[in-house]
Amino acid sequence: MNRLLWTLSLGVFAGALDLSVLSPALPALGHDFAVQTGDLAWVFTLYLLVTVLSIALASTLADRYGRRPIYLACIALFAAGSVVAIAAPSYAVFLGARAIQALGAGGIFPVATATIGDVVPAQRRGAALGMVAATWGLAAVIGPSIGGLITHFISWRWIFAANVPLAAVVFLLALSDLPAEAPRRRGPLDVLGLALLCMGLLGLMDGLIAGRLVIGIMGMLVLAAFAVWESMSAHPIVALELLRAPQLVKTYILEIVIGVLEGSLFFIPTVLVGVQGLSYAAAGFVAALGAFTFVAVIPFSGRALDRAGSRDVLLAGAILTELGLAIFALAFASLPLVLLAMIVAGAGFGALLGAPTRYIVTNETPEAARATAVGLLSQALIVGQILGSSIAGALIGAASSEVAGYRNAYLAFCAFAFVALILAATLKSQRDERSRPLEKAAAGAL
Repeated sequence: MNRLLWTLSLGVFAGALDLSVLSPALPALGHDFAVQTGDLAWVFTLYLLVTVLSIALASTLADRYGRRPIYLACIALFAAGSVVAIAAPSYAVFLGARAIQALGAGGIFPVATATIGDVVPAQRRGAALGMVAATWGLAAVIGPSIGGLITHFISWRWIFAANVPLAAVVFLLALSDLPAEAPRRRGPLDVLGLALLCMGLLGLMDGLIAGRLVIGIMGMLVLAAFAVWESMSAHPIVALELLRAPQLVKTYILEIVIGVLEGSLFFIPTVLVGVQGLSYAAAGFVAALGAFTFVAVIPFSGRALDRAGSRDVLLAGAILTELGLAIFALAFASLPLVLLAMIVAGAGFGALLGAPTRYIVTNETPEAARATAVGLLSQALIVGQILGSSIAGALIGAASSEVAGYRNAYLAFCAFAFVALILAATLKSQRDERSRPLEKAAAGAL
């Protein structure tokens, strides 16, 4: 069991590190490829779009063909994309490499989470999910530092060099550790449903990222058509009866709200530079305090899930996040209060992110639909992150002054934290969620 968790955690670490490690290398990358600063945004935009596609594909296929083959395929794609990125002769080829990496990395986390739901007993599942989530958080914290050092002393290309041996180790371990049996009987793959889901998600994401309202609305219409088709399909990708369970519906909405709150983290260095006049390095260290607190709290919140249940952990996280963001919104001109806000909000995010919502989904869904259900959760988080960044950017830009804009944005984040608090309060108690009634009802139908 412990070896399986380390295998899953190492794969999640590799995928998360790949996303965060590249940030400090962008100027050097743009210089080598003679790319304008504005065009460098495609490094992350394309990665995000393909990640959404990858989550849908990998989650569906993992339920149908088994965790092991899909996890191995994701790791192999991730390594192949890394090799192409190292040798990329042009920016276009490099973007293609990033797309291949995202196609692999996007499926690693939901398949790993579903595997834990399959093999780890309910009374230990929170700690296991917390361990995997902690490796993801650790990669997000140390990634920029590693990327900056490699870029400074060697070359940005060698940022991706470690991915290949790391992926090889994970591949070999997964080959023997992950279960190979498919949790769902193999009926014909719903190709039309999969195509509608992918097109709808890509349209919605493109509309949110690029502000193209028409494309975003078209994406929502395609997703509506997907829901209609799935309700008629004999072998649906997403068992829509699962989405009628109040606990799951609340959890997916809560995950979107948590994603919005995570968007607050992107603007903290900018606020500190603009209001307090800190250097970018100093502002980054202040923001890192919250990140380190977040990573430190994740394992404890995972263990708390096994003792107190998801509702109480999420309530504690929402309260701390609300308090930390409120302190920051009202007192970001005071460095001591900013440091306090980073610690309090970091602890709140450590309880909200990573394990609790995945604990609910793995507990509420039968094995045959678990990877798909977790994949939808990951997509909800990404949608929330983009919404949070867009809302904050609009509020900052519309204000009469920079300081007023920052305050308005973080007061808005406080309002979203209150929504998260209300949603968390309506979830099942620990005793009720341990009964897992939905699995008994749905197992036969799937």
